[in-house]
Amino acid sequence: MRVKNIDLVPPLVEAGKFHELAQAGQTISASLSPYNNSLAVHIAPLEPSSSKPSAIVQEEALYFASYDDIPSSERRLFIADTLVIFSMFKTMLKGAKLRDSSWLQSRDALEIIRKLSVDYVNFIKECWIHASQPLSRSEPLQFTAEHYRSVYSSFSLFVVLCIPEPGYEDAPVGEELMEWLNIHFIEPSTEEGDQLSSLDSPWEDENFWPYLTRSILRGLSKASLFFLNTLLQHPSEDIQDLVKTLLPLVETHPRLPQFTAERDFAYASRKWKDKVKALRVEMDRIPEESRFDEFCNWWDSLSDIVGILEGRGEVIQRVCQDLGADWKEVCAAWGVFVDNRLRRQDLPDVVADVLDNMPPDPTHLEDMIHSALFSGRPEQALKHASELDLWLSAHLADIMEPLGLLDAESNSESGLSRRDEYVLSYAEYLHSDPTLWRITIVYLYSCGKIGEEQGDEILMRTPLRLDAPNSGEMQLDAVSEVVKEISSICREHGRELVRRAICKIASATLVRSKAYGLAISYSVSAEDWPGLGRIIDAVLEEYIQNGPVIFASHASKIAPSLEEVHASSQTEAIFVHRLMFAVRYSQIHKMRLEQDFCTAASDLVTLLRDEIAPRSWWPVLLCDSVEFLQYGPKLLFSSADAIELLRKLEEISIRSSQGSAEDYLVVLIRTIKGAGIKEALERLKTVRLAIARYLARCTVGVEKHYG
Repeated sequence: MRVKNIDLVPPLVEAGKFHELAQAGQTISASLSPYNNSLAVHIAPLEPSSSKPSAIVQEEALYFASYDDIPSSERRLFIADTLVIFSMFKTMLKGAKLRDSSWLQSRDALEIIRKLSVDYVNFIKECWIHASQPLSRSEPLQFTAEHYRSVYSSFSLFVVLCIPEPGYEDAPVGEELMEWLNIHFIEPSTEEGDQLSSLDSPWEDENFWPYLTRSILRGLSKASLFFLNTLLQHPSEDIQDLVKTLLPLVETHPRLPQFTAERDFAYASRKWKDKVKALRVEMDRIPEESRFDEFCNWWDSLSDIVGILEGRGEVIQRVCQDLGADWKEVCAAWGVFVDNRLRRQDLPDVVADVLDNMPPDPTHLEDMIHSALFSGRPEQALKHASELDLWLSAHLADIMEPLGLLDAESNSESGLSRRDEYVLSYAEYLHSDPTLWRITIVYLYSCGKIGEEQGDEILMRTPLRLDAPNSGEMQLDAVSEVVKEISSICREHGRELVRRAICKIASATLVRSKAYGLAISYSVSAEDWPGLGRIIDAVLEEYIQNGPVIFASHASKIAPSLEEVHASSQTEAIFVHRLMFAVRYSQIHKMRLEQDFCTAASDLVTLLRDEIAPRSWWPVLLCDSVEFLQYGPKLLFSSADAIELLRKLEEISIRSSQGSAEDYLVVLIRTIKGAGIKEALERLKTVRLAIARYLARCTVGVEKHYG
C-alpha cells in the first residue's frame, strides 16, 4: 500500500523540535475520516491518563488534511469514462470463472482483453488531446497534458509488448516498437524538415545529416527519400553515384507488415542485406580525400546511414547517442535493422545490453516505466506507474493478473494480491471525493474480502441527505432513489447484510423526518421488526403529542404499508397487529372528521372486541366512544356493543385497583397534560356514565337504533 507524507502549513511542530513536544508529554495525533480519506491532525497527550503539565504553551490547532487532491471535474470525467471499460473487464472475468479454467488463455479471451486494453489507450489519448487544447477553463487542469501523454505512452507500450493480436504472440516485435516510438516520441521534428526542404542546397545546413540519419533510423521512408534525392544535386559525383544506389535500397527496405508470411519476409531481407553489403564495398572505394565537401565529412555521415541499414548494433547505438536519442530508440531500431526477427521473449536480453551503456533516467517516471516493460519486469513497471498515476498502476495490474504477469496469490500478511494492492490504492484515492462513492465501491468490491469490507463501510456512510432543510416530497423521492441504487449495488455484489443495515439506517432517519410510510417500507425490506415497532410507536406518539387530526394525517400515509407487511411472511404477528391498529384507529378519526359516525363507532368497537387495540390504548378508545355514545340523532351502538365497552371499562378498573394501572392507563395519562392515575380514572368515570345513559336509552327504546 502507498505511504505518503503530508506537509502541514504552518507546521504543528517546527522541524527538529519534536523531542521538545515529547518531553512536554505531548505528541501529534491524527484521526481518519470515515467519510473520505482526509485526516484531522492535532496535538494530543502522549499518554491519555498523564497529568504531567505541558511546558509548551500554544493555541489548540486542528488541521484537516488529505492524502490526495480531490479529483477535478475533468479528472472525474476521465475516471467515469474508464470505469465503463473496467466494469466490462470485470464482467468478462466473471464469465470466465464459469467456463473452463483454461479459457482465459484462449484466442477469444485474448481478443477481448486486447480490445478493452485498446479502449483504455483511446480514452487516455482523448484526454491528452483535450488537455492539450488552449481552452478557457472554469478551473485549472489538475493533471497536465504532459502527464496524460506519459500515461498514454506507457499504456500503449504495455499493449504492444504484453497483449499482441491473437496469433501474433510469437511474431517479430521490432516494427511494432518502431511504430510506437514514432507515435509517442516524434523525431525528427516536422518544423525542422520544413526548414530544410525550403533550402536550395539543404546539405549545407548543419542539421541536414542528423535529420536524414534520424529519418532513416526511424524508418520514415518518405522524408528519407526526399532528402536523399536532394543529394543528386550535390557537387560531388561520388555522393551522387552512392545515393543512386542507396535510394532504391531505402525505398525497397523489406518491412514485416508488407508480407503475409514471415518466411517470405526473411528471404527478402537476406537479399536486401546483400545489396547493402554491395553498397558498403562501393563506399569503401571512395578515396579519403574525396570524402569531404566544404561543410563536413559527408562520407562519415553516409557511412552511418549505411551502417544502420547493415544492422550494425554498435553504429546504431553510437548514432543514437550522437543524435541525443535514448535507449528506447536503440531498442526499436535493433528490432528493425539488427535483428528484424526479434521476438518479445528475447527483447529483455537486448534491452539489458543496451541499458548497460544507455541507462534510463531514474528521475523520469515515464522512462522508468518504459524500461521496466521493455525488460519484462511488470512488477517494477507497476511500482513506477503508481508514482506517476494511481489510475495507471491500478488498471495495468488489473489486466496483468489474468494475463499471468502477476502472482494471483494473496500475500500471507496483507491478505491481498499484488493486483488488489494497486487497485485498492486507486480506490483510496477516489475516496478523497465522497461524491465518487459509486465508482469507488466498484473497484473495492473487486478486491476480495478486504476490499469488500472497505466497500461496505463506504456504503454504510453514504449520505442520504435526509436532514437537509426544506424537506419535501421531491427530496424523499431523491432519497428513495439513492437507497434503491445502494440496494441494487448490494444485491449485485452479494452484500445482503449491508443492504439491510442501510435500509435500517434510512428507516431510522426517515422517522426523524416523519416520513413514516417510507420508513416502514425500509424496515420491512431490512426485516427489522423491532425497528418496525418503533416506527408504529412514533406514529401513535403523534396522537399523544399533537392530537387526532395530525395523527390521522400521518397514519394515513402508512396505510399502504399494511398490505406490504402482511405480504412479508417473516413479519412477526405482534407488529402486524400494532400496525393494523394504528392504521384502523387513524381511519376512525378520519371518518369522524367526515361525520361518518356510524362506521367510526362500529370500527371502534371492533378494535376493542377483537383486541386489535393494545391494552394501553383501551382507555383512549373508550374516551373516544363518549362522542358516539352521546350522539343525538341515532343509536350508533347495539346493546351488545355498549356492553362490550362496559366490559373493557370494568377490566381496566379492576386491573388498575390490583396494581396494573400503568399497563392500562399510561397512554391516557400522557394525553391528559400533567395528570396521573387518579385523573385518568376520573376521566373514565365520564365514560361509565355515558355508557349507563346509553344502555338506558337502548332499554326504553326512546329512539330507533340504526347501527
